[in-house]
Amino acid sequence: MIISIITVCFNSAVTLEKTILSVANQTYKDIEYIIVDGNSTDNTTAIIKKHGDKISKWISEPDKGLYDAMNKGIALATGDLIGILNSDDTFYNVKVIEEIAAFHVNNCIEASVGNIIQHNVKGKTIRIYSSKHWNPEKLKIGFMPPHPSIFFKRELFSKFGYYDLGFKIGADYELITRFFMKDNISWKYSGITTTAMLVGGLSSSGTSSYKLITIEIQKALIMNGILFSPFKIKMRFFWKIIDFLKK
Repeated sequence: MIISIITVCFNSAVTLEKTILSVANQTYKDIEYIIVDGNSTDNTTAIIKKHGDKISKWISEPDKGLYDAMNKGIALATGDLIGILNSDDTFYNVKVIEEIAAFHVNNCIEASVGNIIQHNVKGKTIRIYSSKHWNPEKLKIGFMPPHPSIFFKRELFSKFGYYDLGFKIGADYELITRFFMKDNISWKYSGITTTAMLVGGLSSSGTSSYKLITIEIQKALIMNGILFSPFKIKMRFFWKIIDFLKK
């Protein structure tokens, strides 16, 4: 089984080397590693070239944003599974991909969902984000599994489409809604912690971002014909607190 890992980046010279090495150090070796750079103006491409022997394919050219770059990476991929590793994140440990491969070999599924940890720049764990109690119905109230923990069969993208560039920060939510609810793909919780994620990403940066993602969550559900309560979407922060207290 070949697993394609896609990293998209733009001016990521500060963090990209750690990301590349976390892929190179995996015990599982049937990895196709693809980097899509948005025509960086810093030292990013020099780092990519420095580690060229660890990278299967890479391109550097202008794009229309994060999701356009992800789509380019998916189009280049030839593996059986596809996973996303952001340019300021790393795999949780060296056996992540080995464990993912074994899980998919042992389970007849089209996608797996797992866990991630979120940490600050000092390396302190801020949050453990688990999919253990997640199910697709929770998309109706604004809950999705951590995107970096999901591994999809590559064929799903050709069947059901790529990330929708009509979204600014919610294209991952729309794709997950489309795949898991509209197209009803087969999936299973892996229990694997896949990623150590640096906090402060595109969709986790304040009140304006919260308002935008609220709008885009509703847009994603409407586009895919899913009935939902706008009130519950707007109040999802409180449902998360309640869910946390229950656990």
